[in-house]
Amino acid sequence: MKNDLSKYGVQIVPRPKIVATKKLSLEGEKGKELVRQLTIRTLKNHKNTFAKLAKM
Repeated sequence: MKNDLSKYGVQIVPRPKIVATKKLSLEGEKGKELVRQLTIRTLKNHKNTFAKLAKM
């Protein structure tokens, strides 16, 4: 990969590892509501994708 990018003048820079700091609990009513909201958002944002997959 280094050779591929060098011909474009791109310099490879090491990036720090990002560690997740937030803990999500999916237990109880709050967890159920979180999953429901994220499911609705996903279905709304990817409506066409799911329609195409349904036709397969």
